[in-house]
Amino acid sequence: MLKDKRILLIISGGIAAYKSLDLIRRLKAKGADVTGVLTKGAQEFITPLSVTSLTGNKAHSDLFDAAQEGEMGHIELSRSADLIVVAPATANLMARMAHGLADDLASTLLLATDKPVMIAPAMNVRMWQHGATQRNLEQLRQDNIEIIGPVEGDMACGEYGPGRMSEPEAIVEAVDRFFEQGPQSQTQGPLTGLKVLITAGPTHEPIDPVRYIANRSSGKQGFALAQAASRLGAKTILVTGPSTLKTPTGVTRIDVETAQEMLDASLEVLPVDIGIFAAAVADWRPKQVATAKLKKKAGKTPALAFTENPDILKTISTHKKSRPRLVIGFAAETHDVSKNAQAKRKAKGCDWIVANDVSPESGIFGGDVNRVELISEVGSEAWPEMSKQTVAEKLLKLAADHLTKQAQKAK
Repeated sequence: MLKDKRILLIISGGIAAYKSLDLIRRLKAKGADVTGVLTKGAQEFITPLSVTSLTGNKAHSDLFDAAQEGEMGHIELSRSADLIVVAPATANLMARMAHGLADDLASTLLLATDKPVMIAPAMNVRMWQHGATQRNLEQLRQDNIEIIGPVEGDMACGEYGPGRMSEPEAIVEAVDRFFEQGPQSQTQGPLTGLKVLITAGPTHEPIDPVRYIANRSSGKQGFALAQAASRLGAKTILVTGPSTLKTPTGVTRIDVETAQEMLDASLEVLPVDIGIFAAAVADWRPKQVATAKLKKKAGKTPALAFTENPDILKTISTHKKSRPRLVIGFAAETHDVSKNAQAKRKAKGCDWIVANDVSPESGIFGGDVNRVELISEVGSEAWPEMSKQTVAEKLLKLAADHLTKQAQKAK
């Protein structure tokens, strides 16, 4: 599918730049016509001459090349290609792309192009997991930039985790798929054809018309899960408590306020293949809601009587007619995290529990990173600290694998 396809390969600075030379060789072997662009940082690792030698076309690096710019060369470069591939894509270049900066040839080409763009991120694990990088990543996805990787592995800096650039063969496969099937969309992926329900955020339980009981949940983990499910091909429904977060691309959003509303909405969505209950639902609500604002009276404190809220996770887990094939709950604990989460999995009847420590000392609640333990009937697995988006992607891929094996056993 790559024969005579014109690919503009932008190489940014980082140790993974050396892999771009192998990438060029593999693309050329498939028949692609490759032109290389190197940032200043990339030239600290590889040379324009090596790129020129492998592509057979002049490598570009200077925005103000008099010979080229006399004919608006950067505009021509950005629009003559069939596809632009950025490999490696550093955190810095991703940030400039997300914010529309154009201060060198690479970023100018990316801003001026009207052609599809695919990037293969590569950076230190901490840089990848940083909230700023994850926000930029989400913006690039909103801009229809296709993301390849990164993958987990050993880093040049000695650390281990997500951040390694995908191998050249994987990038070539993605490029090949692009020309065969078009850009990734929610019609492709390991969850294609499946329906996923995700709950997120807090619930607000009213006391009177202006006051309510809530918690500090940001909804970020649930929204990250919805984004990951959609990108993996699922028809994704997000039932969320009050949140100002942007709806992920391709996700159907249902806004609710109370636990009862969240349960009602979730039941309306059934049947689904996977149910993930990440919302921080209030366990109790005021037994009676005042119809007018409760007024402060000197020396008197209003007495609030509480009643238990419906148990959403248990209700769905034990649903006789429409129980999802895989039910995943979340357990936010402040102490005895693993012990309490294991007890919760048994009590609720769900398949998996994702447990996390939300004690004040953890610094997790409301942030952009998470440190979780996945608990199932076969045991538990503690995951290292990672971004909430990475947690979401890892969890959804495990869910997809689980359902695939489940289907194979059923045959």
